[in-house]
Amino acid sequence: MTKSFTIEELDWAKQNGLIPAIIQDASSLRVLMLGYMNEEALRQTIKTGLVTFFSRSRQCLWQKGETSGHMLRLLDLRHDCDKDTLLIRALPAGPVCHTGTRTCFGEGDDWIDLAVLADLERTIESRRTAPPEESYTARLLQAGLARIAQKVGEEGVETALAAATKSPTLAPEAADLVYHLLVLLQASGLTLHDVLKVLDARARLKRSSS
Repeated sequence: MTKSFTIEELDWAKQNGLIPAIIQDASSLRVLMLGYMNEEALRQTIKTGLVTFFSRSRQCLWQKGETSGHMLRLLDLRHDCDKDTLLIRALPAGPVCHTGTRTCFGEGDDWIDLAVLADLERTIESRRTAPPEESYTARLLQAGLARIAQKVGEEGVETALAAATKSPTLAPEAADLVYHLLVLLQASGLTLHDVLKVLDARARLKRSSS
């Protein structure tokens, strides 16, 4: 767990001893929910590694998932510039919202974000142990790196051809390419995060040199 500040330095007085805590999925970066913490809730969160809030309606501590089993396992927390709000990255053990959705802010086709890539990556990882007869991804992973690399090449060519011919299949072909690229990374022991770190480093270098 990463934390680079002390509990005492937070501005607890601004909201009468409470601080809002924004919960973010550590894998997908999807915003999951907003809760409130007092000092005791934050100490419990850090001590147990499980996100704990202070219920304003019941006036007591409550550990997320204590009844549903859908815990939030703490990975990282930081405060904002005013030290009166927390951003917590956690790994959810199931749906976060009491309605059964992954996030308390709803889901639907009208709100699609890059978290879809993280979801796909987790699905691909889970297929490593799936029976090959039940999963194309499992069969592909079992076939080995050379076969996966070949598929990436094939999908790359099909994507390029779709673009060159202005085909309406460009988006589906690009989706196939992204999927097979994620499988290739998984088979190579890498993740999307490793790729993003390279892109971020390049962007930082470009900003510093401009």
